[in-house]
Amino acid sequence: FNLSEWALKNRSVVIYLMIVSVLAGIFAFIRLGRNEDPSFVIKSMVVSAAWPGATMEDMLSQVTERLERQIEETPGLDNVRSYTTPGVTTIFVNLKQSVPGHEVQDTWYRVRNLVADMRHTLPAGTLGPVFNDRFGDTFGIIYGFTADGFTGRELRDHVEAARSRLLLVPDVSKIEIIGAQDERIFIEFSVRELANLGVDRGALLAALQAQNIVRPSGMIQTPEERISLRVSGAFQSEADLLQVNFPVGDRMVRLADIATVRRGHADPPQPMFRVNGQEAIGLGIAMREGGDILALGANIKTAMAKITADLPHGIEPHLVADQAVTVDEAIHDFMTSLWQSIAIILVVSFISLGVRPGLVVALSIPLTLAVVFACMLIIGIDMQRISLGALIIALALLVDDAMTTTDAMVTRLAAGEDKAKAAT
Repeated sequence: FNLSEWALKNRSVVIYLMIVSVLAGIFAFIRLGRNEDPSFVIKSMVVSAAWPGATMEDMLSQVTERLERQIEETPGLDNVRSYTTPGVTTIFVNLKQSVPGHEVQDTWYRVRNLVADMRHTLPAGTLGPVFNDRFGDTFGIIYGFTADGFTGRELRDHVEAARSRLLLVPDVSKIEIIGAQDERIFIEFSVRELANLGVDRGALLAALQAQNIVRPSGMIQTPEERISLRVSGAFQSEADLLQVNFPVGDRMVRLADIATVRRGHADPPQPMFRVNGQEAIGLGIAMREGGDILALGANIKTAMAKITADLPHGIEPHLVADQAVTVDEAIHDFMTSLWQSIAIILVVSFISLGVRPGLVVALSIPLTLAVVFACMLIIGIDMQRISLGALIIALALLVDDAMTTTDAMVTRLAAGEDKAKAAT
């Protein structure tokens, strides 16, 4: 079977297939996902647990080794590494590179189930285990929110409200708050006053904890309704703490007489986020796998314009990182390289082969790329740095094949063969 001979005898079918291929390529090029880098699966998980007060030897023998023995039953396991310090253990679970990417999440569920089956054998007071397998999330778009005249708590409330609205944007898979600081209530005692009054610090802390405890108080059932009973007295502000009374000998003492209460951030702080040197809270936006970062960037900008209009004066969002711009530039560079290559091939082909042979060589490039784009859409390959680089490299091979074939036909025509035989 000679494909060239069949194509010459069925020109209308070939032209039809060429038109369909071009249209399919244009459609696929519009629908292809855009991203900076290809998605990949990190085949590692971190399992951590804490046993406050335990020595390193107790932690190793009663927590780390038990967890390791159970985790070793994981299918596709490559190796398990652990790092143990007094009171804390961290275990790294690594899968073999031969494990298919679509099976990794199911494997991590298996690890969680294996550990859950033996969690009751860990010593009393053990915290965890805690699992972390989300290393592949990248935040292509990052906004920073600064505040003038607002507290950190008020800024965080507005940022969390913005996050809830941005989660509704298409192609958004995850949004993480960056740089938010946890709040704490600090009670600072005067050691001198405690000594003068003979106050037991442990009894004082127990009195504070008992005041703010949450206990079920039962219900009142009537023929018409059911009423829940709540114990009042929970702390609502720092002033409530200062008004707590507790017995010292034969008299009552207020907390305000021997201590100061203030609200502040946790010390040491969590990782901080700054915009141009000003403290801020960031929102890192991750795109779903196979999404279009260009469309996501446009949708995020539209949503942020509405969110900004609803923010109070003094809170301003700042675009810190925009991956859509990088991807847009990469695709623009590719298209520029494509048109430049076609122009160079046209010039070289017209000079060396003539007009008609050169035109055949030049038309082979967009026709082949159209088929490639359609195949990329079917297989699920996005337009990113790796695939675009591969396309640009493949242009050289494509041009070489087309030019060699056309040159061979021109040589046969020059030797006296007829067109059909030379093409065949």
